[in-house]
Amino acid sequence: MSDTVSAVAYALFVWWFTTGVILLLDGRPRRTFRGSFAAATVLMAAALYALVTVRDDTTPLSAYVAFTASVLAWGWIEMAFLMGFVTGPRRSACAHGCSGVAHFGHAIQAILWHELLIIAMAGAIVAIGWNAPNPTGAWTFLLLWGMRQSAKLNLFFGVPNLGEEFLPEHLKYLRSFFRRRPMNLLFPVSVTVGTLLAARLVSAVRLAEDGSFEAVCATLVAALTVLAVLEHWFLVLPVPIAALWGWGMRARQSPQDHSPPGSGATRIASGL
Repeated sequence: MSDTVSAVAYALFVWWFTTGVILLLDGRPRRTFRGSFAAATVLMAAALYALVTVRDDTTPLSAYVAFTASVLAWGWIEMAFLMGFVTGPRRSACAHGCSGVAHFGHAIQAILWHELLIIAMAGAIVAIGWNAPNPTGAWTFLLLWGMRQSAKLNLFFGVPNLGEEFLPEHLKYLRSFFRRRPMNLLFPVSVTVGTLLAARLVSAVRLAEDGSFEAVCATLVAALTVLAVLEHWFLVLPVPIAALWGWGMRARQSPQDHSPPGSGATRIASGL
């Protein structure tokens, strides 16, 4: 039982800490973005190397390493988006009154390169670990991808809490693709599927030997699934979720520090 608690605590800490670090770095002056993203790129390369190194290892430690490596790879993609290095061909808000298929197409254009980068990274991580003895990294990344896609669609279709405070100034145009509504038809499907998956993973934890590779792997992914479902609920419940990362949000700079990518001597990168 102590091993399970430790794995849950570790997944919670990694989720909280990496999100805060990304917010912190993205809130610094734009002149720092190149250096931050370069360091993150080195870390991402090390993460991919770690996934290759542990893919045939089935010790509990290898599950932690693979889980952490996938989260770091995901964090690199988020930084590439939030800092503005990899977004999409559209860098402007949708015209007022635009709706339907055209509006959805404009939303896709705003994040197209970001989505293609995720697909490329998913392909690499799945190729490394899907059929390997240690699939923890592949499962972790695919879970992050699936639940994040669900969250994006829910924001597009409409939820009460849009989380605008997480958008840096240079990405404020994305707000035009969010819709504030009490509920949308996708939301109950998202939380139901996520909850069923979490329940399945918790069942796998209970069936595995305590402290085994299988138990640690299932626990880490199950904890991340529960957190992803909670993030969906944060879209509709009156919870001040940003307070969890107050230490990262405090680094937000004034609009004049956030000139568009390509102007002046600075650029940007990332995404939550």
